[in-house]
Amino acid sequence: MKLGLLLLATLPIAAYAQDSIAVTSNSKYPNTFSSGSANVQPFDNKARRFNDWSVSIGGGTALMVHSDLKSIYDKKVNWGYNSYVSLDKQINHTFGISLIYQRGETKQKGQLEGAAGIAAGVAEATTKYNQIALLGDINFSNLLRRVDNHSPYRWALHGYGGVGLMNFNTSLHDNNEFRWSNSPARVPLFINQKLDINSIYYQFGTGLKYKVSRLIDLELRAMYIISGDDEFDGGGNAGAADYDPTSQVSKYNMIDKKRSDNALTVNLGLSIKLGKHLSHLAWHDPLQEAYYRVNVLENKDADLVVCEKGDLDNDGVCDDWDRQLDTPAGARVDGAGVALDIDLDGVIDLYDKCVTVPGPVENNGCPTTVAPKPVVIGGVDEVNKDFEGIEFELNSDKIRPQSFEKLNHAADVIKGLNADDKFLVVGATDSRGSAALNQTLSQKRANAVVKYLTEKGVSSGMLTAEGRGKTDLKYPECDPATKCPEWKNEANRRVYFQAK
Repeated sequence: MKLGLLLLATLPIAAYAQDSIAVTSNSKYPNTFSSGSANVQPFDNKARRFNDWSVSIGGGTALMVHSDLKSIYDKKVNWGYNSYVSLDKQINHTFGISLIYQRGETKQKGQLEGAAGIAAGVAEATTKYNQIALLGDINFSNLLRRVDNHSPYRWALHGYGGVGLMNFNTSLHDNNEFRWSNSPARVPLFINQKLDINSIYYQFGTGLKYKVSRLIDLELRAMYIISGDDEFDGGGNAGAADYDPTSQVSKYNMIDKKRSDNALTVNLGLSIKLGKHLSHLAWHDPLQEAYYRVNVLENKDADLVVCEKGDLDNDGVCDDWDRQLDTPAGARVDGAGVALDIDLDGVIDLYDKCVTVPGPVENNGCPTTVAPKPVVIGGVDEVNKDFEGIEFELNSDKIRPQSFEKLNHAADVIKGLNADDKFLVVGATDSRGSAALNQTLSQKRANAVVKYLTEKGVSSGMLTAEGRGKTDLKYPECDPATKCPEWKNEANRRVYFQAK
């Protein structure tokens, strides 16, 4: 219902703003006007801000616990093993799904009652199994996490449940000389179950994960396996002879009257998170993000507005529906989160010096006959507004296209300053990595910005690039980076303007 109301509210506004008179359309995305931004994008998989795939492996022990023959017998444990590998997809911050393959072996014992038990002795059985299943994953830590609990966290409690198919083969040894006529003692009884529709099993359990790094998680996981099969422990199936008191067939499957033999696995596992983004969706809490944005970054007395996936550019449009995730601060937006461009000349209203009259981009949106000079307000502070949020490729000095518009405006402002003024273009990083690597990267990024500005007409004599690596942290408490939430580390990775 809420989703439907949101659609009804946003679609008319988006349609009016985006599908009116076409002046400058985006050829890559039809019916979408650029509004002067290089980062207008459709709502699809490419717009993701988080990694959501991972591969997990693990291993541990397997025990037959609720069955006829048991792994814990006469106060002794007969250890088995279990191993698994899975491909994991995180659907949202609280739910994921996995395709998992498990292989293992259990060892169990049991004894019949009465004379039959004395004659057979303690039976020993082994079960070898292969399983493939779909497994649902609920992240209870994200589901139950409080909005005001805004500290970084590395532990997460998960719940699992799923269904799959398995094949197994069992062997049972005892001293029952009546199993086959003329056979010696301790001839093994073999049972095989093929992987088919009759081999459905269920499992559920819990896991405690620890975030080692951006790429790796460790997990202790316990799973309870419901086989639905009375032969899983090697005790055989309940045939007509089992209910005949005069039959000499061993009745191990009758020790426990339950139809299903069930097992327990306890594993230590490793998850390798895949993707280029800085964080994984399983560790992202949008309530925590909303708390920071409203109560820390803006105004502690402001009303709390929670978006399901946050509001990255803080324009009032949730990222679920925002088609322009890098709207400049102060820009008015339409219902789709795209900065408004009233005269549709390709320059958003925030930077358009002639808002109601179309003009070329190179003339700040004004007709060429007007040709106004750039309005300079505040010098260094004005330039730094445009430098805020400059983005580079990962571990590179290549400037991302969505930052060009900000730098273009910064160039116009600098050109309006006194030509004798001297300024530093400072590059800084977060505290991850070595000091030498960060120093080199920050210097390269500062050089890249200076080069871009000079190519846009800024005098090279006005600018000097200076890399400071991780010695110039905007948030000094973020050393090491693991002590801070990701938004603070991101703020430390910056390029800014400083009077010389």
